[in-house]
Amino acid sequence: MVLDARAWLLWAGAVLVVASSSRNPIYALLALAIVVATDSLAGAGVRRGLPSPLRFALVAVPLAAVFSGLMMPLGATVLVRLPEGWPVVGSAVTLESLLFGATNGLVLAVIFGGFSVLNRVAPAHDLLRLAPRALHEAGMVLTIALTFVPQTQRSLTRIREAQALRGHRLRGLRDWLPITAPLLVNGLERSMGLAEAMVARGYGAVGERGRPVGVQALWAVGLLGILGGWLGRSFFPAAATWGAVALAAGAGLLAAGLWLAGRGVARTRYRPARWGVWEMQAAGGAALTLVAVLAPLPFIARGVLDYAPFPRLTPPPVDPFLALAFLGLLVPALLAVAARRRGT
Repeated sequence: MVLDARAWLLWAGAVLVVASSSRNPIYALLALAIVVATDSLAGAGVRRGLPSPLRFALVAVPLAAVFSGLMMPLGATVLVRLPEGWPVVGSAVTLESLLFGATNGLVLAVIFGGFSVLNRVAPAHDLLRLAPRALHEAGMVLTIALTFVPQTQRSLTRIREAQALRGHRLRGLRDWLPITAPLLVNGLERSMGLAEAMVARGYGAVGERGRPVGVQALWAVGLLGILGGWLGRSFFPAAATWGAVALAAGAGLLAAGLWLAGRGVARTRYRPARWGVWEMQAAGGAALTLVAVLAPLPFIARGVLDYAPFPRLTPPPVDPFLALAFLGLLVPALLAVAARRRGT
């Protein structure tokens, strides 16, 4: 099943908001389970460029728990007392600090998993085409750079296999020279071939066009507005309202400048982007979760997301309506199952 890149981008943004808004381990586990299910069902058959969310969680959660337990001696339930003479970590290890660190590891795994799924199911060129027209050249450079990453990985695998057939073994840093040298030469040859092909097709033959002064002024004023608004909200509580207004105005001026700068850029599409019923369903599920997490709905206790295990560990609270709203992120996985049954 292939969804439009905009739907996947909205889904990944919802995963990021959910992970950033919750410190409740139950909801973090639920979000991780949803991301793992989406990775297994919607990304089936796609070559992985990153480790799976579950494998990442199996490494990140224990490490985060141990780090928090050693560095943050808070909580009433002491598990181990380390010698006071030990530098940095000489203190008590509590159950509360371990749970706090494990929750942070779960949140990190959810964020990583969301963008890992996005990297697998949404082509890079489709995502970069969503950038403003004024940034089309930067998007072209980034697209080329992203396409070189899997090619380099495949070249590294082939070179290592060829060297292994010749009896080469990796025992130290010096043993990497017969691998890195051919890999570098291969990359340079690909770069030169791509550059010659782009020149032969006339890329870059059009002369540079300068930016109008008005567009540059919009960008400068917009950046100043964003900077001033951030400083006002961060360091001057009395000017928080004016800081928010300055942030919004600065962002609006930047968007207007990008739109004006991109009006003269012609961009064609070999395959027009589509937005059908399945994309609307995926976007609706992500929007449902975002509304439940961000909007002050009277029948949802959003305060359960701010759970903290200190000073003494208590059972994390659960709101069933909020847990059901999290299932909106599972819509792409369900659509993948439906598409597989229909053979599409």
